[in-house]
Amino acid sequence: MAGYRAEFMVEPFVEGSLGPAVVAAVDAVAESGFEPLVDAFGTTFEGEEDRVVAALAEMLHAAMGAGATRVTVQVERASPP
Repeated sequence: MAGYRAEFMVEPFVEGSLGPAVVAAVDAVAESGFEPLVDAFGTTFEGEEDRVVAALAEMLHAAMGAGATRVTVQVERASPP
């Protein structure tokens, strides 16, 4: 199965700190068994297609439930199909 690399950015964000919506999103991905890499411009993680898609769904629910006004997501193939 192909691997996916996902990156997401949660708004609103406050420069220099993670707001509650960002924390909820990152925690949801971590609880899905990934080690998300939090960067100033977004958070990334990668893994098997089905697991990444499921983790993104959990992340969206968590972020929006915690007050996110926008979540931007990019997904790309990390390995050949």
